[in-house]
Amino acid sequence: MESPEKARLDAFFRQVTARFPAAENVTTLIITHLLSERPAFLRAMASISTVGAVLPKPRSIDQPTLKDVRCAFTVHDLSRELFTDPTRALEYLEDTVGGRNVVLVDIGGYFAPCLDTLVEKFSGRILGVVEDTENGHQRYAALDHLACPVVSVARSPLKDCEDHLVGRSIVFSTDALVRARGDVLTSRNACVIGFGKVGRAIAQTLRAQDARVTVYDTDPIRRVQAHSQGFRTSTSTAAALQDAELVLCATGNLALRQGDFSALRNGAYLASVTSSEDELELGSLRGHYQRTPVGEHLTRYEITGHYFYVLADGGAVNFVHGAAVGTYIHLVQAEILAATAALSRGHFHAGIHEMPTPDRQAIARVWFNHFDR
Repeated sequence: MESPEKARLDAFFRQVTARFPAAENVTTLIITHLLSERPAFLRAMASISTVGAVLPKPRSIDQPTLKDVRCAFTVHDLSRELFTDPTRALEYLEDTVGGRNVVLVDIGGYFAPCLDTLVEKFSGRILGVVEDTENGHQRYAALDHLACPVVSVARSPLKDCEDHLVGRSIVFSTDALVRARGDVLTSRNACVIGFGKVGRAIAQTLRAQDARVTVYDTDPIRRVQAHSQGFRTSTSTAAALQDAELVLCATGNLALRQGDFSALRNGAYLASVTSSEDELELGSLRGHYQRTPVGEHLTRYEITGHYFYVLADGGAVNFVHGAAVGTYIHLVQAEILAATAALSRGHFHAGIHEMPTPDRQAIARVWFNHFDR
């Protein structure tokens, strides 16, 4: 990012943090994609909190950005295992931010398995969680009870712009990787599993590129929505996969499990919109399928009589090309800042919450005044 762009982005976030000031003495632990535009968001978080540690998602790390962020912040490795064991998670928090008032900034529900223990036994105080993704929203919603507030921006209307462009970027990156093998998406049978905001954008973009698109979603309401928009629909994963030459998974909740992969047709391309452990149960294929790299970001899975290709090791395929969605992503980052400030001031009780509409409108006005000149 060029210096004028950095300065402009910092100026935008200063307006946001001035509009949504945080209480004093709050510390944040920040799980994040670490892409080239992310340092500005981290600087904004540092202006309203003490950043205890940055935990980059392993499959979305831009190495030059990581080097720069290490100069300014403590950076720790992230894995699901770190927060799956509540005892280990508690030890980590005590070592990193012990005794402090903490807001957990999450992408993908990493803190969900240990949240009860952290709230009950942490030497400081867990003020709450800010969750960015639908996958994470579902993980927190699935808990029997929430011992602290969780503010989700996953279903915010401010995220609609990002989700639409993420869908387009998924198809762009998929097309680029398929073309690297001399293939094209045009006229292929494509299957989109999951018809949320991102899945809908993927399906629409594929259709615009003359692919024949079938949609499957476990929710019959979403299947009806897909049908009303002219997409073919299926009532099961296996039926959806049967004729698909390209499969794009957009559920955030294990679209394909061990028994589903055998339904893939020979030579099919398989891609995901999120972390492989959240979307594809590829680990279950170890010892059964032989894995062979056949190009950059493309792996062939094969057993006798059956083979298919996995793009980007099953991770979010658009991160191969930086997952750029322009300045719209800063709308969501601004809402995360506002939610962090609200939690620091005790504005929410235990449970899942969304930011109030007037706050979202204020963020939209600031964005328009700053970027739409």
